[in-house]
Amino acid sequence: MVKSRLTQRRVDVLKPDEKTLDVRDCVIRGFGVRVLSSGRKCYFLHRQVDGKRAWHSIGDAREMTLDCARERATSLLVSRSRPDEDFPATTASILFEDVADEVFRRYRRHWKPRTLAVNLGYLRNQILPWFRGRAIGDITRRDVRRWFGSLRATPVAADRSAPVLSVILRQAEVYGYRPEGSNPCTGIKRYRRRNRERFLNDDEIRRLSRVLDGRHAKQHQLVSIVRMLLLTGCRKSEILTLKWPDYREGKLYLPDSKTGPRTVWLSSPVRRILDGLPRRGPWVFPSPQGGNRHLSDDTFYRFWSDVRTEAGITDVRCHDLRHTYASVAMAHGETVLTIGRLLGHNDPATTLKYTHLADASVHEAAEALVPVLGGRTGP
Repeated sequence: MVKSRLTQRRVDVLKPDEKTLDVRDCVIRGFGVRVLSSGRKCYFLHRQVDGKRAWHSIGDAREMTLDCARERATSLLVSRSRPDEDFPATTASILFEDVADEVFRRYRRHWKPRTLAVNLGYLRNQILPWFRGRAIGDITRRDVRRWFGSLRATPVAADRSAPVLSVILRQAEVYGYRPEGSNPCTGIKRYRRRNRERFLNDDEIRRLSRVLDGRHAKQHQLVSIVRMLLLTGCRKSEILTLKWPDYREGKLYLPDSKTGPRTVWLSSPVRRILDGLPRRGPWVFPSPQGGNRHLSDDTFYRFWSDVRTEAGITDVRCHDLRHTYASVAMAHGETVLTIGRLLGHNDPATTLKYTHLADASVHEAAEALVPVLGGRTGP
């Protein structure tokens, strides 16, 4: 934030930056001009109303002179009405796409690079085509419901883009473009997605192991990745981006996993896999094309597609190896807390979704109790 005695010339020559720039006026307290990264400028006023800070967008600097904006700011300062009653069109000049751009610039540090890229895709493909050109303050719950309904043919995209829209509108409140507590995404009912959890049974694990054994000599690196995924429950990205300094003391110290830094305790077979790999640079699984890169997703997916076809498990995704790890741990009596630590979950509720994978073991346990308790059903 910059303080200056605003003049019309000063407002006209202000240039956009990568971040939103606020220039406060020295004449009227709380009054100023905001320059968005898109180049749009708007006059604003911060003031106290009933002990709370209120933010008002007074008007577009391209359509309103500084003198007119000062007059409007002065009238707002002497007004005792509540912020949601005194200026119903406060954000008429602030467009959704400008706020979305600002949110992504400011909020990107909260997202992993891959998450940022995915969210940008939802913004461009699902959100902007509907809300582009709309004033940020005019978007209502009805608008959001209509938008969400328009995506019913692609329910997965709808469910995943809704939180992105919600972040934009929630941050619009934080930045002062919408009244506090006005997020129209609140309470929007998501589409029900079919449960996609899949795990390998004992026979499928044996078939997969036989295929990996047959490919071990010629594709040792790729085989090692699949085995590590199955034996650690790690995410694919955590294994592909693994560096040698991350492996020490028989553990993996992952500095930047999906849920933040975490430690992975390794079994002796996994340690043998790692100890048997050549060290030819920082990456545990370097790209065969050379350079300072790890093995690519495309290379691994081509291999995995061939392996699962040969093993007769074409419906099994790479991430299902993680589900398998969780289900085996659950079947062997490990607690939700322990499994959560093994998988790197910060919230135990995330681990609870795996409990249904042990249904067969629960049934077996119920049958095992019969001879102990007595299986008679009559006199």
